[in-house]
Amino acid sequence: MTKRGETEVFRITGARQGLADDVRGRQRRYIISMTVRTLSVIAAAVLWNVERHVAIVALALGILLPYIAVVIANAGRESAPSLPSTFVPAPVRPALDSTEAAEGAGAETPYGRN
Repeated sequence: MTKRGETEVFRITGARQGLADDVRGRQRRYIISMTVRTLSVIAAAVLWNVERHVAIVALALGILLPYIAVVIANAGRESAPSLPSTFVPAPVRPALDSTEAAEGAGAETPYGRN
């Protein structure tokens, strides 16, 4: 723990997700992608003699989705540059001007004595 007078302050929101949670999330995304792929291949087979253009699009989706799913699932634990910094600098206290310091001390100002 840091003392109150020290300048380093850290945000807990900048902490990374746990490894188990990260792996679980990637597995879930992969399973969802493969389910969509399976459904698109089945739709392509069913629609082949009914609506050939839709079947070709579904087949193309079924062919491309495994590659996309693997790339998304393997996009690991890199830090995104858009995340906020975990370090918050201490606020800077402005110094007094010479005129403000003179007024506070009761010195002579251009408008008379305070």
